[in-house]
Amino acid sequence: MKKLLPYIVCFSAALFLAYELMQLHMMNAIAPLLMQDLGLSATSFGYISATYLLADVLFLLPAGIILDRFSVRKVILSALFFCILGTVGFASAKGIWTAAISHFLSGIGNAFCFLSCMILVTRWFEEKMQGRIMGWIITIGMLGAFIAQSPFSLLAEQFGWRQALYLDAFFGLGLLVLLYWTIQSPGQEEQKVSKNTLLLELKTALKNPVTLKVGLYTAFLNLPLMVISAVFASLFLTQIHALSLAQSAFIASMIAIGTIFGSPMYGTLSDLFGMRRIWMILGGIFSSIVMFLILFAPSSMLYLSFLFFLLGLFTSSQVLGYPTITENSPKHLQGTSMGIAAVIIMGLPMLIQPLTGTLMDLFWMGAWTEGGNRLYPFSSFLASFSLLPLLFLLGSYLVKNPLSLENSQPEMQQLDPLV
Repeated sequence: MKKLLPYIVCFSAALFLAYELMQLHMMNAIAPLLMQDLGLSATSFGYISATYLLADVLFLLPAGIILDRFSVRKVILSALFFCILGTVGFASAKGIWTAAISHFLSGIGNAFCFLSCMILVTRWFEEKMQGRIMGWIITIGMLGAFIAQSPFSLLAEQFGWRQALYLDAFFGLGLLVLLYWTIQSPGQEEQKVSKNTLLLELKTALKNPVTLKVGLYTAFLNLPLMVISAVFASLFLTQIHALSLAQSAFIASMIAIGTIFGSPMYGTLSDLFGMRRIWMILGGIFSSIVMFLILFAPSSMLYLSFLFFLLGLFTSSQVLGYPTITENSPKHLQGTSMGIAAVIIMGLPMLIQPLTGTLMDLFWMGAWTEGGNRLYPFSSFLASFSLLPLLFLLGSYLVKNPLSLENSQPEMQQLDPLV
């Protein structure tokens, strides 16, 4: 039982990640229903969705600092409570402001959940196993993203999106009870530090070039999950390819399925061969190719499903960014470094989500669907989605050379795992 304890702790925390990703990706599944009920345009819907990521950006850096000094167990339980509260509020929303504030509360929980998982991995497992364990944690998390697509879409169509969210909150309460009994962190004591010490440690972490470069790479490769799967895939597939909402949600869920397979694959390959850089570069290049194919794909459910699966498979190379950052950070600053990287990883989608909606509205031709929603032409989606493959290539360029730590603090100089 003692040997199994690290796995029980870390994979239980991964269920929290799965629950948080449900809250993010359900926006795509209920998009047409929510937009019709609240009378939203693509721009306003994009802003509501982005409040989740705004909470991430505002709380991720404090989350990293808090996790370096306080009990991971207390942090996880508190964060999950905020998420459940936000879900109940969103289900009860009658207007855009209530929905936005509630989604913001759920985002606060998300700011802590992923960092908590990564910190638990570094404290329970030795370095040579961290890549594959993080890969499996993301795989479990992606199950939540999958459930938030086709299954959640069917549930929302059958009972209504509000009732579906109430059931979602009830499931969260059950998860809260489970985590209360399973989560613990070995040998961690709460610490009190001065303001000057916090600022010095933050400055030290910011000087690490690996954190910034790999943070940007991970943010770019994370965009299909945050922008397409989480928000606009259903609109693209229902309006351009004339698929049903259930069919569109299923295709969108293939990004999560691809990530489920790809995350442990990349983690295992990088641990086995002792290098990460080549897999990260290939992931960015192949992701760019697949994204271009999706933009000009014919209206075939099977073909689109396959392409969305490949997009999730190749972009899951982002999983290698997390162990790279923690391995190149002092142990007492791992949470802070991950917090800085996570601000980049979540901050970019926070900007891209409303930008995507704005570009779609900019190219809107004034047409409406029978249900009263805006009908967007192909040019709207081409303008908004074509940025992604360019960013994938930029991410590959950022990590194409070995990431040097020569300009970092002496205590941060370690063997570069990308070489």
